[in-house]
Amino acid sequence: MRKASSGFRATSTIPLLVPGLVTIVSIAAIACSDSEPRACRVGADCTSGMCGADGRCVDGTDATPDSSTGTGLDDGGADDGEGGPHADDGGNLAVPGCSPNKDGTITREEVPIQAGLRATYRVAENVDISTAGTPLANGRRKWDLSVALPNDASILVETMPLTGKWYAPKFSNATYATQLRKSSDLLGVFETTPGSLTLRGVVSPAEGLYKTELTNNPPVAMLQFPLTVGATWNSDTTVSGFAQGILSTYTEKYAAQVDAAGELVTPLGTFEVQRVRIDLTRTIGLLVTTSRTYAFITECYGNIASIASKDNEKDVEFTRAAEVRRIAP
Repeated sequence: MRKASSGFRATSTIPLLVPGLVTIVSIAAIACSDSEPRACRVGADCTSGMCGADGRCVDGTDATPDSSTGTGLDDGGADDGEGGPHADDGGNLAVPGCSPNKDGTITREEVPIQAGLRATYRVAENVDISTAGTPLANGRRKWDLSVALPNDASILVETMPLTGKWYAPKFSNATYATQLRKSSDLLGVFETTPGSLTLRGVVSPAEGLYKTELTNNPPVAMLQFPLTVGATWNSDTTVSGFAQGILSTYTEKYAAQVDAAGELVTPLGTFEVQRVRIDLTRTIGLLVTTSRTYAFITECYGNIASIASKDNEKDVEFTRAAEVRRIAP
């Protein structure tokens, strides 16, 4: 075992661990599950470019254009007026039987959070972006994340079960693990409850001399349901365990709020969203580092986009992001 050293040395090289819900929340806003054999998992698996929630390819003629967006895409899986949900913007279906009611409140039942889900996201790092968006009526906003960004890359985000993983014994009752950031292979370990999504800890994909196995005591509430503009919650936690093989302990404070609502345009289509702002303060000895993440949550899909700031960003609405991710076909 490597000789333990100070917490400052152990953790100063580890990125700030927020979802995307990080994302949060690397929370997957996903249309496909692994509960049964399937013909497709993402749109690229199908000739039509459309994969349904049941794992079957969708005929392109089933999709209903949304004339209000001018993109030939619909609004994210709403009812087609003919008795059931139709193909969404990228041909995938959201939560089976779920139709967004756009009532300004997102409940736990309206968000798909479980193991075995996956979706494609377009991700760019270190890019200029406007988190403020443009104003709409009634205090709402519109954010357009559909445009191509420098160094864009498509990645498959998965919510992986812990069964058989080396870190599973440390996180009993956890729901899934998922990669937190494109620039790092570290995984966030999450647990779902009837009223929240919590971050239990962070681990490396493999065990070994340089493993990362950090636990949050208590777990951090990344999402607290129901979500409605004005809702706030806070989490203070002590992080302890191994960071890149070195025994470490430090503290983190999370301040979260649903601070805005409006329309979000993604490569997959246009969605009604609520924006969750998560401010993180990490203290390692005398070193204090802050970061900010915005997660965009919509009914029936969950987290469809996130914007993460650089370290120690001073502006609430910033224009340079460490990472931008948005759901894509």
